[in-house]
Amino acid sequence: MLPDGPALPALDDLLRDAHVVALPLRNRFRGVEVREAFLVEGPNGWTEFSPFLEYGAAEASAWLAATIDFGWGPEPRPLRERVDVNATLPAVAAGHVPEILRRYPGCRTVKVKVAEPGQTLADDVARVAAARAFVGAEGRVRVDANMHWSVDETLAALRALAPSDLEYVEQPVATVPELAEVRRRIADEGLSTPVAADESVRKAADPLAVARAGAADLLVVKAQPLGGITPALGIVREAGLPVVVSSAIDTSVGLSMGAFLAASVPELPYACGLGTAAMLTSDVTTEPLLPSEGTVDVRRIDVDVDLLRRTAAPAERRAWWLDRVRACYEQLARSRAATGEP
Repeated sequence: MLPDGPALPALDDLLRDAHVVALPLRNRFRGVEVREAFLVEGPNGWTEFSPFLEYGAAEASAWLAATIDFGWGPEPRPLRERVDVNATLPAVAAGHVPEILRRYPGCRTVKVKVAEPGQTLADDVARVAAARAFVGAEGRVRVDANMHWSVDETLAALRALAPSDLEYVEQPVATVPELAEVRRRIADEGLSTPVAADESVRKAADPLAVARAGAADLLVVKAQPLGGITPALGIVREAGLPVVVSSAIDTSVGLSMGAFLAASVPELPYACGLGTAAMLTSDVTTEPLLPSEGTVDVRRIDVDVDLLRRTAAPAERRAWWLDRVRACYEQLARSRAATGEP
């Protein structure tokens, strides 16, 4: 189901002055080494379209709805001016942990990638322990398995990681029933680690199913995959669970969309995954949305034209992205027409 939103602008308004950028990452993350993104300026300011390359038009159309919502839709009404953020730790060797976490000044929460294909649980334990040592006993450490574990593997990992006192485990398994089973097994074994759902929200036909099933203690929500700030806030309200607002390795423009979403959530007990500009070797603005004292500003981004030129994707990649926007626009228009939306 694609989200509703503001009336679609003309396709030409999306494409005419758009830019496609390619931003290298400092460390490989979830198989990505260069992050590509489509940027365009709407009446509200700059906005971003950056679904991962493997997503088809049906899934990526929600991301385009978010692009339109942020650039052409109602202006967000933030409740706070800054948002607490976590450091993001790729699946690196334990010895590299301090140098990466120093890129997140003031962040006392670390999200650690685990279950990386080709690595072992021992690698995860060492990396998580290094993160715990860096933030100290008062810091918080969470792990994200991106659906790579089974139920049994999740429980084995949580037992092994227990000395690091996890804040929560994010999307350890693929399905809602498996998440529910993980929660039941955690309670039975007295482990007490909360379970967060990410892919079971942003990639689901029904993003509220996980909450209705009692399969998670909290939700990870992302503005782009959920169709924008307005529909994401609706999901947060209906789910009735605590949330973490996160990013998808966006440019600072996409991160600003996430920051406005986080700032609009009434209660925000967890640090958000919106400090990921620190993962990029370059950005599209001279004032990137980087963590400072453990927080990021809630603000629109002024894009720098020289940086857009410097980070421009090759011509064939630009053409690929423009075709992708056309396909998603057609998908979104069909969905709107079927429901009577403009």
